[in-house]
Formats: sequence, structure tokens, C-alpha cells
Amino acid sequence: MAKRTSIYVEGFGHKNPIPAAARIGNLVASGIIYGLDVSTGKPAATLDEQARFMFHHLKAIIEEAGGTVDDILKLNLWMVDRSKREAVNAEWLKMFPDASSRPARQAMQAELGPGILVQCDFLAVLDA
Repeated sequence: MAKRTSIYVEGFGHKNPIPAAARIGNLVASGIIYGLDVSTGKPAATLDEQARFMFHHLKAIIEEAGGTVDDILKLNLWMVDRSKREAVNAEWLKMFPDASSRPARQAMQAELGPGILVQCDFLAVLDA
């Protein structure tokens, strides 16, 4: 049995030969997750839409790995403009409504790929 398991999710993937996430034991680390609109194959047009799709893909990835969003320990976030976090915060609060049980989060400003306004990755610890 492989020590590491690659996680792939139908409808979300990378152009390069890398999985959406990888799991070793009860640890899951994702690759970059962005607001891909699967109907067009491109990043969604607005920041609100990109944030919605990004969190949708995040949920699908952690579930494919055998966990839930409650297993996410840390979320790293990159934005073209960090001052526009309202769109991300709206989706964040939908996914993590309990203030006493949210993952840690770090937001960084960065130049991202064409059309991408926000992206994230996560680290999760699943129940053994």
C-alpha cells in the first residue's frame, strides 16, 4: 500500500500533472484551489463568484480525501487585493459559522494566474 495517496476530484483539476490534494495517514494537504467555473473551464468572472466556487471545490476535495470541512486545521489564502476580503468572508462564514470552531487562516496579497483573483490551500487532520 502506498504511503501517500493522491486525491483527484471530478470537475476540478490542474493543468500540470498534480493532484488536487495528497493524504498520508490522517493528514491531508491540498494544492492550490481557485474559483474555477467548471462550465467554462476558466476562473469565474467576479470575486464573489470565485470565492463561492473556491469554497465549493475545497469542500469537494476534503470530502474526496475522506474528511469534512470540520477537519481543516489551516487555510492559506492569496488575493490580488486583500482589501476586498468581504467576498471571501461571506463564503468563510457560510462554511465555518461557529466562531469557536474555525480553522486558522492567513491572507496574503499576491500576483496570481490569468483571471484569478483569489486562491487557497489547506491542511487538514482527519480522524484516525
